[in-house]
Amino acid sequence: MSGPMKTLRHLVLLRFKAEASADAIAAIELGFVALRSQIDGVHDLEWGTDVSPEGLAKGYTHAFMLSFDDAAARDAYLPHPAHQAFVAQLKPLLDDVLVIDYFAAHS
Repeated sequence: MSGPMKTLRHLVLLRFKAEASADAIAAIELGFVALRSQIDGVHDLEWGTDVSPEGLAKGYTHAFMLSFDDAAARDAYLPHPAHQAFVAQLKPLLDDVLVIDYFAAHS
């Protein structure tokens, strides 16, 4: 591979169903964070809830940013049993999800 290595980012935005309880959402937060220790290829994971004053979040309340050293690590993460079990836990509470993967560019 020529040139500098770029980190692959996996951005996940979640919009929960109105009937999702605070306890259920808290369990999702913990479950998502736990993926970092359960799946070797996750280099870093950070997350937070929307605090923007702009009002443009379109109902998405949670953002999770996972970092991988390369596409192969991301590709191993997606079908990993721990990730698939988490997705099964998440789906019943989910109104919508937005996922964007990109190689981080720095200036």
